[in-house]
Formats: sequence, C-alpha cells, structure tokens
Amino acid sequence: MMIYERLLEYRDEKYSEFQSKLVPNISPDTIIGVRTPDMRAVAKAVAGTEEAAAFLKELPHKYYEENLVHFFIIAGIKNFDECVREVERFLPFIDCWPVCDQSSPKVFKKEHEKLLPLIKKWISSEHVYTARFGMRMLMNEFLDADFKPEYLDLVAQKRGEDYYLKMMVAWYFATALAKQYDATLPIIESRRLAPWTHNKAIQKAVESFRVTDEHKAYLRTLRV
Repeated sequence: MMIYERLLEYRDEKYSEFQSKLVPNISPDTIIGVRTPDMRAVAKAVAGTEEAAAFLKELPHKYYEENLVHFFIIAGIKNFDECVREVERFLPFIDCWPVCDQSSPKVFKKEHEKLLPLIKKWISSEHVYTARFGMRMLMNEFLDADFKPEYLDLVAQKRGEDYYLKMMVAWYFATALAKQYDATLPIIESRRLAPWTHNKAIQKAVESFRVTDEHKAYLRTLRV
C-alpha cells in the first residue's frame, strides 16, 4: 500500500478545511485532512521498510501530509550520517511551517559536535524553511547544557522579510530569554534585531510562563 493510500484511510474533510486556514501559503487542494497522531502512526508503521525507502526517494511529494510523514520517517533514522543525508535532501522541498517545525531527529541529541556546523550552514541558507529549520535545531539543542553566548549571534544576524523566517527569529529569542536570560538580554537591550522581530520576541517572552514576572516587567520597557 502506498503512503498516500494509507493517509486516505484517516482522511477528515472538515479537518482539511481547518488545516488549510492554519497553512494559508499552500494550496488547500494539497491538504488531505489527516491529524498529526495518525501521520506519526503511518510513519512508524512503514519505518525501516522498503516502502519507506522508496517513499523517501519520491520527491517532490504532492500532498502536505506526505511531506510530514516523510519528515517523521527521517526523524526516526538512528544513524546520524544517514539521517543528515535525508534531511538535507528533503529541506529544499519544505514549503510551509508545520512541515518544518513538527519533526526533530532524535539522533541529533547524541551528536551535537557534528550537528553544529550543519546548523550554521542551514541558518545561512536563502531558502526560508531551511534557515528556519536550522534556527529551530539551534533552539532545541543548544539552549541548555551545550549553550554558548556566541550561538545567539547566528540568529541575531539573520535577516529577511518572510513572515515565517521573522517569526522563527522571534521564537528563538523568546525561548533564549526564558532559558538563558542573562546572556540574551544584551542583544535585546542593544536592539540588534529588526524592529518587528524585536517586539515580537519580547511579546512571546512576556507571554511565556518560563519568564519571571520581574523579567517580563523589564522586557516591556524595551519595546520599540
């Protein structure tokens, strides 16, 4: 059975309509209407099979859900080098934020030293969703024990007018303010981000339960 046929078994047309409103930059005709747990179930069912191997070679896909299943399959690959090969082959085909944001390769957590140069390369990409993925991996993997203040610069210097790119920069800095406040605050104080992104980062930090009330009060004074 093809992945597409597997997905059709979970189709919900009302959910398709709902999903199309969340992802307005892709055609509604490409959204089957499958919930994320069901897509993860499809990916898990085929992982490691010849069907999955063939599917990973079938790019580009037609449907939004096919792209998500593709990335969910990649996220489960246990060999770092193989996983990276598949990630890099797939990144240019990502065309919306949910496909970019919902998949996090598990093997990345074990290979930070190898991962960091790749993250830097991805962030520097002109392709919006490759850069967004790179920033999200930096946020996921390098804001805790392996954090270094210079990593903030990789995102602070990223510029572009695409909404989803700017939102990722804001999301990164809001999370950095929650996890590494002292190191991150000087970038906000010195207004190194573009004005819209600066304000959005502050907004998201103020909305976060992980930022203290004292820090929120001060951040509000830094809006531009």
